[in-house]
Amino acid sequence: MEKNKDLSQAHKVEYELIAKTFMGLEPVLAKELTQLGANNVQIGRRMVSFTGDKEMMYRANFQLHTAIRILKPIRHFKAKSADDVYEEIKKIDWTQYLEPEKTFAVDSVVFSEEFRHSKFVSYKVKDAIVDFFREKTGKRPNISVANPDIRLNMHIAEDHCTLSLDSSGESLHRRGYRQESVEAPLNEVLAAGMILLSGWQGDTDFIDPMCGSGTLPIEAALIAKNMAPGLFRKEYAFEKWPDFDADLFDEIYNDESQEREFKHHIYGYDIDIKAVNTARLNVKAAGLTSVITIEQQDFKEFAQPQNKSIMITNPPYGERISTPDLLGTYRMIGERLKHQFKGNDAWILSYREECFEQIGLKPSIKIPLYNGSLECEFRRYQMFDGKLKDFRHEGGVVKTEEEKRQMAQKHRFKKEREFKQRLEETEQNEEADIRSFTFHHHDLDRKDRPMRKNREDSDERRGGKKEKGGRFDRGDRKFNKAERNFTKKRRFEDEEE
Repeated sequence: MEKNKDLSQAHKVEYELIAKTFMGLEPVLAKELTQLGANNVQIGRRMVSFTGDKEMMYRANFQLHTAIRILKPIRHFKAKSADDVYEEIKKIDWTQYLEPEKTFAVDSVVFSEEFRHSKFVSYKVKDAIVDFFREKTGKRPNISVANPDIRLNMHIAEDHCTLSLDSSGESLHRRGYRQESVEAPLNEVLAAGMILLSGWQGDTDFIDPMCGSGTLPIEAALIAKNMAPGLFRKEYAFEKWPDFDADLFDEIYNDESQEREFKHHIYGYDIDIKAVNTARLNVKAAGLTSVITIEQQDFKEFAQPQNKSIMITNPPYGERISTPDLLGTYRMIGERLKHQFKGNDAWILSYREECFEQIGLKPSIKIPLYNGSLECEFRRYQMFDGKLKDFRHEGGVVKTEEEKRQMAQKHRFKKEREFKQRLEETEQNEEADIRSFTFHHHDLDRKDRPMRKNREDSDERRGGKKEKGGRFDRGDRKFNKAERNFTKKRRFEDEEE
């Protein structure tokens, strides 16, 4: 009885946590965390820090729409050299986190003049951990690139270092419902962030006239129904931790009390029949066919919807997806909105100023967002019937006070900003990876989903047996020329392939 009480109290111990996200989505993620019940929520650069207990960490992974991964810091320190990093890491009592028979992996993100090679930092961290166990037990844990028991994240900003346990594993944008993909699919986290930035909560119909593989419609349905985006995931890294509480996670997974009824409908259209078929497959995999309709339709045939609607879309930019007449496409978008979307709001994410100019409409708000390395804008167009003066006279609101305040902020965009300017920093991790991976599993309709009873049920509840190597295995790590030369000098004979 006393032991159970101690375990129960352990769940309530609060500690520091970090949720990573895309640049521009930090305030949205902070709001999500606050609504989730997190404490001490503070916005950083591409991250939001907060405090919470084990249940909060599980819920953050399972329920947040705009988080890429959840980290649990275990040590903060300063280091001016790789040797400093080695010494600080070796001071940690690694028996609390790892057993010699287990495997681990280290990812490093480095923004520093002193530390220029992230892989070198990772190797120093690995060396320190291996040497700690060799000296203490005579044994050593192995490194596993594909499927480690423990994932570690090393972050260095100049001389400030943070070593964290990665509780997520695969990036949280890989929800698990995507069966197939199209060229340059929209990242799921970015799609959810766009929807939440618009303020839409399922109170009207939702339309994406260029839906591609269906990411925006599916993310909209999850938000409208308040369904956890983690419902379709195969696993999380924290499920391999020594202190994993399967009963607690089962309780969180099976809790449907916060889900709500969606009384409107979501429509996705695309001119490409392959995209339409792909989107339908993904919608079915998510168990959302009752609220999402996908049809083949050219945007130039778009007609005024019968019900109050919001439109959120991500047209081609001419970067990764090309179109025969890019500027003509944007002129057509403006024409359709002006004549066939009266009384509704449209939100458009794009990259080129010349494209926005072709729309020919004045946006009521512009929000800077990054789509991978592309510095984009997310613009809202309020489509009212008649003149702006009459619209305002009748009580119409073009900008809320909060939106006016945001638009008035200095340095909202980079100084001397150009649309073709790319993100200056080199992304070290999958945080900016907008590729999608193809895998297959069965339809997971919510009402038919089996209750999750224990860890052995995890494959069944997420749609079938685990495939060889793990459904999300990314294969061997590929190195560029400089990294290959480095690894020749520092060879790990016992590293798992």
